[in-house]
Amino acid sequence: MSVPAFPALRSLVTGTPPHVTPQSAVQEAARTLFPRMAARPSLLDVFGNAQIESRALARPLEWYLSPRGFAEKNAVFIEEARTLTRRLAAQALAQAQVDPQDVDAVIVVNTSGLSTPSLDADLIGALGLNRHAARMPIWGLGCAGGAAGLARAADLIRAGFRRVLFVAVELCSLTLVKGDESSSNFVGTALFADGGAALVLTAPDVPGPPALAHLHGAYSTLIENSEDIMGWDVVDDGLKVRFSRDIPALVRSMMRGNVEEALTAHGWPREDVGTFVVHPGGVKVLAAYEEALSLPAGALDSSRRVLRQYGNMSSVTVLFVLAEVLRAAPRGRALLSAMGPGFSAEHVLLQFPA
Repeated sequence: MSVPAFPALRSLVTGTPPHVTPQSAVQEAARTLFPRMAARPSLLDVFGNAQIESRALARPLEWYLSPRGFAEKNAVFIEEARTLTRRLAAQALAQAQVDPQDVDAVIVVNTSGLSTPSLDADLIGALGLNRHAARMPIWGLGCAGGAAGLARAADLIRAGFRRVLFVAVELCSLTLVKGDESSSNFVGTALFADGGAALVLTAPDVPGPPALAHLHGAYSTLIENSEDIMGWDVVDDGLKVRFSRDIPALVRSMMRGNVEEALTAHGWPREDVGTFVVHPGGVKVLAAYEEALSLPAGALDSSRRVLRQYGNMSSVTVLFVLAEVLRAAPRGRALLSAMGPGFSAEHVLLQFPA
């Protein structure tokens, strides 16, 4: 059988900061963070309803109980993001059997902190990557960033680059605004977590380990006049989350048609797709996705496991789901999907080994 002429996924590594924290402890901390809302016990149910057991944080939980300004939070972001991305990128290169000097393009996706020079510049210096590598820092795509970054990495391979390193890192816990008792901040505290992922894509004829998957294409959609659905408001205390409770309803109304458009654009029949790799924005979003696509029971179990064990890590989370799916040695065609600020949807078409 000939090698498919599509970008090859050679490695995928995931990881988190060291401060793994039970959801029960975060719920208890909410009493200090949000005394007015915590006085209404029914509101604390959001922590249990999130169906998250634990998640990793950039700092010990006690750190978040004191007010922190944007400058302090962002300094923590730069420090911890560099530590995490260096570790994961080095592991991804080793697993892909790619020498750092042979990397000819680097993509870094994040939305939860700011760094100039961008994080890709740090990786080039810290890991000894090719200093002539093309750099593509991508900021602001939120939960859709993991899927979009993967698609852009594949685009670079199609454009002639041979070995692309793609890293996503999010420290969403640093966007907590102490004392802000808005519903968005409260729900974000119940959902958001920290983590990173790194992977290597190569041209299909590059020597190395067997491909974990081949990337057949991608499909992007931006919904007009929807910027208020999800995003950040920049305040003195940092990045304040903004999202609408209407997101599950939007998924139910648009996702069937959007997925059909994505598959049709690449000539894939819907019935050929046996695996769905979906960003777990929350349990209601996953339920809406299942309903919209009429998926059988258990189809999104990998997404639910990642949400339960790690929480919502924004752009990173769908790559954790992909890693979870890969552990089961899947076969056939798959669709990787995530939605994010814009409001937008991103899909990547994957072919697992036969």
